[in-house]
Amino acid sequence: MKVKRQGVWQEPVWRAAGNVLRATLPRRLLPWLYDPASLTLRLQQASGGDFRVQVLSQGWQRPLLNERLALAMGHHEYGMVRQVLLICKGEPWVYARSVIPTRTMRGTGWQLAMLGNRPLGAFLFANNGVVREPMEIACVYPNEMIYDDAVVGLGLKQQRVWGRRSVFRFKQKPLLVSEFFLPSIPAR
Repeated sequence: MKVKRQGVWQEPVWRAAGNVLRATLPRRLLPWLYDPASLTLRLQQASGGDFRVQVLSQGWQRPLLNERLALAMGHHEYGMVRQVLLICKGEPWVYARSVIPTRTMRGTGWQLAMLGNRPLGAFLFANNGVVREPMEIACVYPNEMIYDDAVVGLGLKQQRVWGRRSVFRFKQKPLLVSEFFLPSIPAR
């Protein structure tokens, strides 16, 4: 569900991770936000293996403008959008949103649509040919796009949520992975 603020749709404002003043970020999230390794593996370690993926939705849709720009997609181009919660110790620690352009799904990329409740991160980091582009960081607030999807059913009120995203290249074709760290995630 998208929320309108003052008559304008508000998308997350993404900034290069190196350009974000770290003092403005929650100290407990710094290790999560800036870790270039597999988030799936880190979550599995932090949860003692009590980890699962809950698929919220997956289907073809027109990505947000900032997502289309990051992936060099056309204005009317659709992509496979997958939204999941990463559940650790019975609590959602991360909301993840992935956008996979049609061109990336061609050839062996069709596997990306068949993940089900398996983590995308495990798939990406298991493939030696996958390249991760530089990370970006954003903060989403109540009444902004993504926020409602990220916190659906969690009972959060007026809490901002920090996230990171990267374009990955699978077989030299792009896909975008955004990960938002929910309040239940512990400090590392």
